[in-house]
Amino acid sequence: MFKSFFLDRRWLPWSILGTALILYVTWYKVQIDVQVNEWFGSFYNLVQKALATPNAVQFDEFLAGCIEFFNIVSIYIIIAVALEFFVRHYVFRWRTAMNNYYMSHWSKIHHIEGASQRVQEDTMRFARIVEGLGVSFMRSLMTLVAFLPILWTLSENVTELPWIGAVDHSLVYLALMSAIFGTVLLAVVGIKLPGLEFKNQKVEAAYRKELVLGEDHESRAEPETVKELFINVRRNYFNLYRHYLYFDVAKWSYIQYTVIMPYIFMGPTIVSGAITLGVLQQILRAFGKVEESFQFLVHSWSTIVELLSIYKRLKGFEVQIEVAIAAEKAAVTDQ
Repeated sequence: MFKSFFLDRRWLPWSILGTALILYVTWYKVQIDVQVNEWFGSFYNLVQKALATPNAVQFDEFLAGCIEFFNIVSIYIIIAVALEFFVRHYVFRWRTAMNNYYMSHWSKIHHIEGASQRVQEDTMRFARIVEGLGVSFMRSLMTLVAFLPILWTLSENVTELPWIGAVDHSLVYLALMSAIFGTVLLAVVGIKLPGLEFKNQKVEAAYRKELVLGEDHESRAEPETVKELFINVRRNYFNLYRHYLYFDVAKWSYIQYTVIMPYIFMGPTIVSGAITLGVLQQILRAFGKVEESFQFLVHSWSTIVELLSIYKRLKGFEVQIEVAIAAEKAAVTDQ
């Protein structure tokens, strides 16, 4: 899965240089996010001044603030579009590397149930998901590096917490504790999901294989056989849906309820008028970025479950290839 792309000399321009380019552009996008956060502070202070005192702000001054935002996000849009275009080619090259490796050993693995689906579909999904998760993880780290010092400094404006009192840099600790709680919660609640997803792909592969054989052989894909296979598919899906039900309850409850938490913790600071609207917006946005970075596993858990299922299937492929190669070497040695 990885060796065929990252350790093959033919793919080094894509695997090494391509990865480096993706990470660099991702970091540049994070720096633009930092610029936007600074803009929020100055612009909302301008809005507060305009609302507090009529005609204190000229329309040209207000318009200049809007244009500044337009200029910043225009660069972001161009970079984001170019990066997405490059990533699509990057993922296809990775899929090609895996496809070539598996097909070169097709005689050793074609007997495995769902072999055609694993080569045709799983390689595509694996490359796409790993690239997406990898970039998301690195973006989370980069965002953390960029916004954590900002939130650390801005937290000095929050002088008191409700029911607790004064805590230095309190919002940083709040973001960290919130993310740890959510990550542990979803890891415990969703512990069964990877195995269920793996089982789901097995019954789907059995059903698909019978239908494919039925295209060429009239004796296959008989109604009773297909009906029984589809019953297995339905039973497994309904079981999967049942487990996802309580997982989604935990996930969405956590995501929605934590939205209001920074407002509650900043309540005494807000009602006392200790900060301006611009500073409030900067704090909230920086807090959101830091919390989102800490919550990488929370937001990615469903995708990770899918990836673990695909990994198990492709790993089974590679184990069979290694066993066959070892057997061939042993046979040559005996001769």
